[in-house]
Formats: sequence, C-alpha cells, structure tokens
Amino acid sequence: MLLALLLLAGEAVGLAAQLDGDLEGFVIAGLAQGAVWVGAAVVVARGAGGRSTFALILATAILLRIGALAAPAFLSDDIYRYIWDGRVQAAGINPYRYIPTDAHLEPLRDAAIFPNVNRNNYAPTIYPPVAQMFFFLATRFGESVLVMKLALVAIEAVGICALLQVLRGVGAPRENILFYAWHPLPVWEIAGSGHVDAVMVAFVALALAAAVRCRRAWSGAALAAASLAKFFPLALVPALWRPTTANRGDWRWLSAFAAVIIAAYLPYMGVGSRVFGFLSGYVAEEKLASGSGFWIVEVLRNAVPLPTASYLALAVAILAGLAIAALCRPPGPLPSLRWAMILGVATMLLASPHYAWYFVWLAALLCVAPWWPAWWPTLAAMLMHLDPTGQIPLWVGFTIYGGFAILACVDIAWRAKRAAGPGKEPNGSLRSG
Repeated sequence: MLLALLLLAGEAVGLAAQLDGDLEGFVIAGLAQGAVWVGAAVVVARGAGGRSTFALILATAILLRIGALAAPAFLSDDIYRYIWDGRVQAAGINPYRYIPTDAHLEPLRDAAIFPNVNRNNYAPTIYPPVAQMFFFLATRFGESVLVMKLALVAIEAVGICALLQVLRGVGAPRENILFYAWHPLPVWEIAGSGHVDAVMVAFVALALAAAVRCRRAWSGAALAAASLAKFFPLALVPALWRPTTANRGDWRWLSAFAAVIIAAYLPYMGVGSRVFGFLSGYVAEEKLASGSGFWIVEVLRNAVPLPTASYLALAVAILAGLAIAALCRPPGPLPSLRWAMILGVATMLLASPHYAWYFVWLAALLCVAPWWPAWWPTLAAMLMHLDPTGQIPLWVGFTIYGGFAILACVDIAWRAKRAAGPGKEPNGSLRSG
C-alpha cells in the first residue's frame, strides 16, 4: 500500500511539473517513480503480499492511468498527427497521399488539431496500416486529444489482459503484471502522451498469449498486426515461428502472418510505393542513414572512423545469429517468451532510438520474461525527455546503454559463478584439494 501511494504521489508531482512546463521536474518525478517501481517489483518477485495484492495492483494501475489522462500534450505532439490521419481517412482520402498542408486537405483544417500536426508542411504520415485503422476507429468517437488517449488506454487494457493470460499459461504469479502495469514509462507515454505504442503492446501481448496456448495462426496474425502498428515487432518472428516439417501449425503461423500483412496494406495501395509514407525521410531526419543516429556509432566515431555500413553489417549479423538460435529453440512456451525478450532487447539496443516511448513495448516483453538488467533502459529512458529535439546527450546515452552493459556483465558473471557452484571452478571442473 505504501509503495502504491508513493507511486501515485510521484505521478501528482510529475503532472504538476508538466502543467507548469517544468521538463526537468517531470523527469525527476518520473525517475523517482521508477525507484518506487523497483521496490514494488522486488516485493512481487519475492512473492510477498497477501490475497489483496492483485486487487491493489490493478486498482493502482487504473488510478495511475486516470491521473495521467489529465496530462497535456507536453512531451510529444504525435497525438495530433494520429487525429489528423483519422480525420483524413474519414473524408475518404488515403492518409499516405498528401502532406497536411496540401490544398486538397484544406477543408479538413481547424484551429485545434491542424496547427499542432508535426512536420505538417513537408511530411506525409509515417504510421503503418494497422495504426491508421486504429486512428480512424478512434476518431469516430471524437476528434480530440482526450478521446484518442482514452482509445489508447482501452487497447492497452486489452494488452494487459493478454499479458495476464501469458502469465497464467506459463504458471507465473498473476501479480507479476505489476512489472508492466505499474511501470511509469507506459503510464506516461500512453495515458499521458497518447502514443500509438499501446496498439503495438496490445498485439504483441495477444501474439504471445496465442503462442502460449498453441494457437499458431492467431499468434502469427497478432504479431503481424503489431508489426504494422510499429515495425519493431518484426524482430520477434523467429521467437514465435518454428519452421519444422513435422508441425503444420507453424506453417499456418507464417501463412496467417503474411495474410494479415497483405490484407492490411491492400486498402492503402492506391498510392503505390508511397504507402510507406515518411519512412525514408524519417530515417534521414533521425540521421540513421549517416550512422550518427545510432548512439554506439556516434560514440565510437569520437575515437575511430566507423563506416555506417560496418555497423549495420555487424548489427544484422548479431540479429541473424540470434534469429537462428531462436528458430532452433526447444519446443514450449517458455523458450518462445525468452527468445522474444532477447530479440526485442537486442533490436532496441542496436537501434538506440531517440525517444523514450520506443521502449514501452520492452516493458511488456519483460513482464512475461523478466531479465533484470534489461529493465534498466526502460527506466532510464525517461532521461531522453531532457532533450525534446530527439538528440541524446553523451551522458544520457552512457547512463542508458552503459548502465545496461554494466548490469548485464554483472548478471552474466553472477550466473557463471552460480552455475560453477561450490567446489567447482568457473569452467565447471572440480577443484583438487
């Protein structure tokens, strides 16, 4: 109860900081909430608490989201683009066809939404088809920030229910849902800022739940939907698909995955190759094409000239190696969940995104396949809000990624020592004398 109250108090401080335009104050409040979350996570991981613990967890999660709904569009203006895209589709226009300032869309402009749409004079939408379908459906209930936030919280609730099904399917305590439901990052980035990552979280969770229940086709379909909310979940394909000749269900997985991808894109294919929207422009804008947008590359270039192609080749090789290992995993839900977590974490660390909300879906993966060093980037990502331009200061990058590297090394060393056991050398051989 005390930890729940502290978490809610931290939210009140963070909300007050946002309303005052105090960015540093908000970040401090968010980090303090993260510290409280760590304490609560430790309590739950140790199995402490009584019969009312689960009810307290859910009640607190609901209160956290109700409070965050009152937050202004302070950390990001993406939600205005969501509303605009939904409005454009409601007018019968392909959202990938025009930039917002195009004369064809002039009748759709207003004083509340249009002036706040980011990149409105040069960039078409970047969001994939499933995200676009969600924008259209949400805006049919109302074209306002609050309505869009409520819709995102609603679909996040679907994801939380799916995560509970995953926990139940693998025999984990249902109280582990606290790992996601109390995490300050999803609360602020979904209920607070209204990010579409809620759709990705929901469909990733549904894909994992279907995989645990051996609903192969449903798992493939859900992961495809997640990947067309944002593209990152594509990395999870090797963790959920097992291409064995003895199991037709896995081929049904792949067929369902491909069918959803094709079906989702078909309504928007009238614009041809422009159906990918601002994706190529975003890659250039975030300096990914030059390589300097990757934090590791930027740091190493201070010492040695590192070609972008070399880093990309290394990243692809690492992910390919992990993908092969995931495809060769033993059967069963636990290996699938672990490999989903590994692939998700590796993808995000290698991509080193510039915005905190990109890490939200990792909290969902770690909820059902916890690895304590990987929680660090999801908590420290709050520091990225200190630079609203999307650039990561060196000290922030070192805190997020360097901190993870240190914790991962400590964890690996601890596991190696534990595996050696008393009376054994680290390589497993018995000591003599």
